[in-house]
Amino acid sequence: MKNIILASTSTVYGGEYLDYILPTLKEHFTEVSEIIFIPYARPDGISLDAYTEKASQVFKTIGINIIGLHTFENKSKAIQEAQGIFTGGGNTFLLLKTLYELNLIPTLKQTVESGTPYLGTSAGSNLGGINIKNTNDMPIVYPPSFEALGVVPFNINPHYLDPIPGLKHNGETRETRIKEYLHQNTVPVVGLREGSWLEVKNETIYLRGSFSARIFESLENIYELETNSLIQF
Repeated sequence: MKNIILASTSTVYGGEYLDYILPTLKEHFTEVSEIIFIPYARPDGISLDAYTEKASQVFKTIGINIIGLHTFENKSKAIQEAQGIFTGGGNTFLLLKTLYELNLIPTLKQTVESGTPYLGTSAGSNLGGINIKNTNDMPIVYPPSFEALGVVPFNINPHYLDPIPGLKHNGETRETRIKEYLHQNTVPVVGLREGSWLEVKNETIYLRGSFSARIFESLENIYELETNSLIQF
C-alpha cells in the first residue's frame, strides 16, 4: 500500500523549513525512528552533508533521525531497508541524473510502491510523477531519461503560480507553459500551489493544504480542484 506525501515546497513564504507541514509529517512517519534522506537535488549547490544536516535538525524535533543516502556504500540496500524516505527539493534534473547514475530508480520505485512512507518536496515531488517534464528547473545537467518514479499517474508542477494582475512582465505564465506541454504530451498535470500537498494512500490521492490546485487534464479540460478533494483522472 503506497503511503506518500508530495509537497509543493519545503518552505512557505515567511516560514521555516518544513514547519507548515510538520504536524502532518509526524503522523505520516508514525512509528518511524529513522529516515533515509535523498539529498541529490542540492539546492543552491549546497553540499550533501550540509543539506542532510538541514533536514536532520527539523526531524529531530519530532524524534526522528535522518541519515543521508550518500553516506551508504550499498545505497540500494539502504533504500530497501529504510523505515521511511525523504527526497528534498532543489534541481530536478540533477536529482534524476544522479539517481539514474546510481541505478536507484527501480529500487526506489519498488520500495515506495511496497508501502515504505515517502515524502517528496519540490524536486522530490516531481520525482513522484510519470516524468519530470513539468519541473520549473533549468536543465543544468542531462539525465539519460525524463521518466521518473511514476508512483502517481500524472505529473506535478510544484510552486504553481497564477498570473499577477498588473505585473509588468511579458514572459509566459505557468499556465501557458503547461499548455505548451499539452500540445506535445498527454500525461495530465497537477499545478500544486505553495502550502499544498498530495496525500497518497495506495491508489487514493487527496489534495491537502491551504489552497486549491490547478488541474490540467488536457487542453480542453483545465479546472480548479478545491483542497481536501479526491484527485481522479
